Amino acid sequence: MRGIRLFPQTMNFDFLRHRFIGLSASFIIILGTIGLLFMNGLNFGIDFTGGMMIEVQAEPAPDLGQLRTDLNGLGLGEVSIQEFGSPNDILVRLPQQEGGPDAQKAAENAVRGVFDSLEDTNVEYRRVEFVGPQVGSELILAGFYAILFSILGIMAYVSFRFEWQYGAAAIIALLHDVFAIIGFFALTQKQFDLATVAAILTIAGYSINDTVVIFDRVRENVRKYKKMSLYDLCNKSLNETLSRTILTSLTTLLALIALWVFGGEVIRGFVDALIVGVIIGTYSTIFIALPKLLWLGVKRTSE
Repeated sequence: MRGIRLFPQTMNFDFLRHRFIGLSASFIIILGTIGLLFMNGLNFGIDFTGGMMIEVQAEPAPDLGQLRTDLNGLGLGEVSIQEFGSPNDILVRLPQQEGGPDAQKAAENAVRGVFDSLEDTNVEYRRVEFVGPQVGSELILAGFYAILFSILGIMAYVSFRFEWQYGAAAIIALLHDVFAIIGFFALTQKQFDLATVAAILTIAGYSINDTVVIFDRVRENVRKYKKMSLYDLCNKSLNETLSRTILTSLTTLLALIALWVFGGEVIRGFVDALIVGVIIGTYSTIFIALPKLLWLGVKRTSE
């Protein structure tokens, strides 16, 4: 049974002809990310900065707009309030308060006072969690190590399975994807927390899988077409796997869009990172990984 093909088997579009445009765009993305990190930085969540998280169940569901106004009027800094699973479950996030444990307790009591003042509403406090600044600093370091070691592990795997040129090209594309996602969060100032780190690691796996599929086809064609130039061979390999690449990206995006629409505010940042990562990952496989492989070259054997 033949699979679905979006493009004909004989398609021969010259993708590599436009590689310099793609590389220029990627250079702008990386420079823009570095500039945004210096100017705006990242909007770290309480996982990294420290703060308080209060989970409340209210029956009937209160007016979030009015609650947000009342809580922001307490003078506790930027208070985040969102539905957590259902309109009756509410998650309140408070930034780190100056003044030690007493200030944290006072902030918690102030939030409780707002909810307790709701008329004809049954309020249940399900969870109160506090993340100290020391823990937040340790989580930042742990998140950095998680991304770093995952990238090194992927590089080792690709280099072992193929050759070092493939591994180097794949890692350059992967680093580009990570920079692009971080740049997106620096630009939009969406909250950057542990869920975002998890999304980056997920995209690293997705992107490298897409790259390995095309690299595998390049390796097959290197053995099959011994006299074909590497430029034409990379183009041919990309055209042969393009249907698979686009279909995989589209089906993944459909699932992510459903999560974005129906998943609620709690996972919105996580899904945002995945959507951007899938789009950027597909782009980098075509316009970063293969051009870098062409530049590095591959070993041509007489097998």
